[in-house]
Amino acid sequence: MRAITITDDHDLELSDVPDPRPGPGEVLVKVAAAGVNRADILQRAGHYPPPPGTSDLMGLEVSGTVAGLGDGVTGWQVGDEVAALLAGGGYAELVTAPATQLLPVPSSVSLVDAAALPEAACTAWANLIHSGRLGAVETVLVHGGSGGVGSVAIQLAAAVGARVLTTAGGPERAARCRELGADVAIDYRAGDVARAVRDATDGRGVDVILDVLGAGALTDNVAMLATGGRLVVIGTQKGRKGELDLGRLMTKRASIHASTLRARPLAEKAAVVADVRARVWPMLDDGRLRPVVAERLPLADAARAHELLDSGTVFGKVLLLP
Repeated sequence: MRAITITDDHDLELSDVPDPRPGPGEVLVKVAAAGVNRADILQRAGHYPPPPGTSDLMGLEVSGTVAGLGDGVTGWQVGDEVAALLAGGGYAELVTAPATQLLPVPSSVSLVDAAALPEAACTAWANLIHSGRLGAVETVLVHGGSGGVGSVAIQLAAAVGARVLTTAGGPERAARCRELGADVAIDYRAGDVARAVRDATDGRGVDVILDVLGAGALTDNVAMLATGGRLVVIGTQKGRKGELDLGRLMTKRASIHASTLRARPLAEKAAVVADVRARVWPMLDDGRLRPVVAERLPLADAARAHELLDSGTVFGKVLLLP
């Protein structure tokens, strides 16, 4: 099969590689599209290696059709249209995935665009609801609402009844975030985000922050939390090491939770996928959630896809089509 590989110079090239074969409990998927994530850019640079025993190819989510079944797989048949959460391997014509990490493609979503959902939906849901314990009468701040995860997180938070604040770069991107369901969209290029959050919450702060920035935003994030607030860190775009005012955190009786999805044990990921299928997937059919796709590019243009994502100009997901 053809797949995107990383050269010694960290360039990307379309290569011929052996076809994967499904092991026990796994499904072989013929890929229709693969989602591009910031984790792929980190892996390309050598900063985010795949978990032991998984594919060394990039790609954390795909959509496609079931092409083969490993021993012990039930509930899926060859020809089923699926979306899959992966630990790697998605930038290819074929990929294997644990059967417990498959989701059916909803009738309301095209097979190609379904590739924009698994990583974003599982990440947003697991961190907003499981870790952040976001409730219907609470307020959430989603950093980077125009990103792949952020655009889904806005919709999910709004769907569960929360008041949604978000940040985006520029007035047009902020306006698009409001179209997705954000009550307040803050242009971080135009002013002080912390002040804007205080104004929007009458000085109370927010109950949950979904953060992709990391160390560079740590001080402001703690300041923006309400009493009992929860800061959930899922990215480190502005650094990995920062200074934390524990006294301020204690005074607010607040907490910080940090997590990744890729390296979790299979059983944990299976539980997340099952919950997303039961509670998030119905939102696709009733219109509360939709994939947000910025670009659909040929698999051979993976380098261009990385340039677009790294530029910060795309709104939503970039997809690669074998």
